[in-house]
Amino acid sequence: MNTAEKAMRGFVSDFGPTAALSMESCVHCGRCAEACQFYVQTGDPRYTPIHKIAPFRQAYEREVGPFALIYRLFGLARKVTVDELTSWQDLIYDSCNMCGRCSLICPMGIDIADLVEKARHGMYTAGLAPADYLGLLAEKEHATGSPFRLSVTKFREMLHAIGDQYGVAMHVDEATADIVPTVSSIDLKTYPGSMAAIAKILNHVGESWTFRTDGFDADNVSLTAGDRDGQRATTLGVVQAATTCGAKTLLMPECGHAFTEMRWEAANAFGRKLPFRVMQITEFLAEGLADGRIRVKTVKQRATYHDACQVSRRGGATAAPRTILEALGVDLHELEDAGDANWCCGGGGGVALINRAAPLRQKAFEIKQRQVEATGMDTVYTSCSGCRQTLDHGGKAAQWNKTVGSLLELVADSLRP
Repeated sequence: MNTAEKAMRGFVSDFGPTAALSMESCVHCGRCAEACQFYVQTGDPRYTPIHKIAPFRQAYEREVGPFALIYRLFGLARKVTVDELTSWQDLIYDSCNMCGRCSLICPMGIDIADLVEKARHGMYTAGLAPADYLGLLAEKEHATGSPFRLSVTKFREMLHAIGDQYGVAMHVDEATADIVPTVSSIDLKTYPGSMAAIAKILNHVGESWTFRTDGFDADNVSLTAGDRDGQRATTLGVVQAATTCGAKTLLMPECGHAFTEMRWEAANAFGRKLPFRVMQITEFLAEGLADGRIRVKTVKQRATYHDACQVSRRGGATAAPRTILEALGVDLHELEDAGDANWCCGGGGGVALINRAAPLRQKAFEIKQRQVEATGMDTVYTSCSGCRQTLDHGGKAAQWNKTVGSLLELVADSLRP
């Protein structure tokens, strides 16, 4: 089986009634183009979201569509070539955040972001995923459970070192716990203060909790790369770790894709209903502030907030960050497109991990830059470490003078007795 056939087989294997209906429902209205920051910023019609899955529409029509036999018999849908798929790689990976803004605006209700995810699966199956940072991290994650090939011993050492550095007690590998927080590899590498903040808040709440070294990294780079087996293995590792200690709540870090994977896909991988609640950290903080378990001081600050696509639009946790900011007394100045209508930071869906995509990513970032500057605010908070990193890097490249902060760390710094 050649490369193109492997990709098509991988794509076709994902097809169920919903995906098939989506393929049949597109009326080519073009509204999704205006929802895509890559198209809006470049004007290039190649970046129209529905166009990005064109080769896979060919596969659908030729292999599984209602008229597939006729298409094959009369040559109405030709086979996709390896060269065509290779040239399409930058559309499937480099210029799609899988942010779902196009899905939100589609008048026919087509989840284009989900179709792109299925297309990535086909590409990965054929060995056509980007070979640079994204592909390498996915391979490491599949093999070791960590995109940075972090051993259990090393992770345990890092947690205790972070606890010592920030003066907070770390709970690690306790036999039983009501709450199991997971981590993002981005935080491990770049924002260790976020893990200290989680520990500080959970100690403040007073419930039993523990980090687990047998399933700690919830990033799931495999998901964005299209490695379905790696995605499932990473998810089940986290589920099993939480189940082992009898957790009632699995707490997802400031990482958008980690949250949506565990909230919407984990039960399918597990084969039954999860035995615990899955909460994104902002949901947990908002709930704790509402019921009085988390007590905070008022913050005298003016700021704006960047909604992470996978937390808000794709995850459903749009209200929680605003509940937190209100409880803190922050004078919030909303972006022009806020909440479910937000624009992606530019690096979601693994785009931040593709080196060659840097110029296009920076171009996409300009939308967020303009909207933040329009608020007149000097501080931007977010609840996704991937967004935080993209905004930090984009701002540095643009010589931006804005501070990008973690909502989680803001709460931890504002705790009162």
